[in-house]
Amino acid sequence: MSKIIDGLLYTKDHEWLKVEGTEATVGITDYAQTSLGEIVYVELPVVDDEFSAKEEIANVESVKAASAIYSPVSGTVSEVNEELSDNPELLNKDSYSNFIFKLKDIKMEEDLLDAEAYREYLKTLD
Repeated sequence: MSKIIDGLLYTKDHEWLKVEGTEATVGITDYAQTSLGEIVYVELPVVDDEFSAKEEIANVESVKAASAIYSPVSGTVSEVNEELSDNPELLNKDSYSNFIFKLKDIKMEEDLLDAEAYREYLKTLD
């Protein structure tokens, strides 16, 4: 079973986000990194770029496939995890400790899932 952390929000595209006020920290879920396999490259967004919810914001490439990362909420990129440029495999070690980007001035979306709803959603994928 994939690791899911209570207190985070999730998307059906397998991104997680931690919301603090008007900021969100975003990464990929354990399910996503397990499905991708060994991650070899992360294309990060540009700080200060604005994105709408569900817009492609980053890319993760593995030995198996490339996968787009979608912004779970609307906002402006305030920080990216530069460490992933040199060490993309950190996402395989712990996808929850290694965020991909942070957004500020976020606008929340209605279709985000809490941990329990995400657990239920994953059951439909097996």
